[in-house]
Amino acid sequence: MANRVIYQSDALFISSGANSTGATQHVQLRRVQSANYSLNVSRQDVNQYGQLARIDSLILEAPTVSFDTSYYLGDGYNEMALGFKNGTTLTGVGFISGQITSTSGNNLYILTSPEGIDANFDVPGATVNTGYSTIGVGNAFLTDYSLDASVGDIPTVSVSFEGSNMNGTAGVSGSGSAGFSGISGVGVNPADGTPLTEQDGGIKLPAATQGTGTAIPTALRPGDIELSISGANSKTIIDISGDGAAHVQSVSLSIPMSRTPIDKLGSKFAFARTVDFPITPTLNISAIVSETQTKALSSLVTNDTAIDAVQISFKDGVTPKAVYRMTKLKLESESYSSSIGPNKSVDLNFSLSIGGPNDNVNNVFFSGSNSAAVLGNARSTT
Repeated sequence: MANRVIYQSDALFISSGANSTGATQHVQLRRVQSANYSLNVSRQDVNQYGQLARIDSLILEAPTVSFDTSYYLGDGYNEMALGFKNGTTLTGVGFISGQITSTSGNNLYILTSPEGIDANFDVPGATVNTGYSTIGVGNAFLTDYSLDASVGDIPTVSVSFEGSNMNGTAGVSGSGSAGFSGISGVGVNPADGTPLTEQDGGIKLPAATQGTGTAIPTALRPGDIELSISGANSKTIIDISGDGAAHVQSVSLSIPMSRTPIDKLGSKFAFARTVDFPITPTLNISAIVSETQTKALSSLVTNDTAIDAVQISFKDGVTPKAVYRMTKLKLESESYSSSIGPNKSVDLNFSLSIGGPNDNVNNVFFSGSNSAAVLGNARSTT
């Protein structure tokens, strides 16, 4: 019997679809730093005259399962596993194009090894162990993708999901090298909430690994980040990219993808979770003030053109590992902070509106150095 579970015992896997079963249809996410999950059941009390206490409490809406995780930004492997588009030229198909198509979602499994055993390695002295367990989140749809990079910290990505089902499986057998089997499928049929029949035989997960290699970065450093924001300089009072450019301390990109569950009579669960449009990503840049430009808000009002592009490059030394490119941004706010003690700082907030998957004018594009296909999501040459 385990006394506790700590991070060494957990490994996070994601499936290619809600009906996935085989080990090749699941992959382990790399550099995971946290994983949090919860369920919420909404009920309506049934009361009647002549009785104070309720006579029942009925579930009228499908329970909501929430899942969020964070991981260190790498070479795009995790992004491809999550269904995002990885291109080579930062044009063509938008980063989130795979998230706005109609699907049944993905399944997430948190594998837990016996106490004191790293999930990424074999159990010493045994080829197979039955002391593993899993918690699964089924029919999960991604609702938010956020990137944060700042001085002194490793660039980190946070993602959130909404799912329809959660389950636990004890007595899972396997090892770090052979993979794991005997896992109860967590995918459900939206019409009646019953488990998917194709998962009756159980789910298999691949071997848990460190996810390291010659071309795979362990983590990316803030000193290797390049921020190309010259186009924004004509919109701000602060000099953000000229000779007296402000000293950028942090940058964060948020892509909200809130979803509305669509229900119908005769179904216990939502038969679809569609993305709410428009999708409006935001970019925040925080910097130490250096020099001020000759600029007036009135000129921005009379000539409110969009910023063509802002690009953030994350390198491993001199080699680009992950690059984000945002097009047609607008300045939303420019806030200054000055007090006795700290440096005078400025916060700049920009936004854009994402177009269709193939919109090269209004979009977010991504290029990661990972060249291997992940769950059928191949790196594009466009």
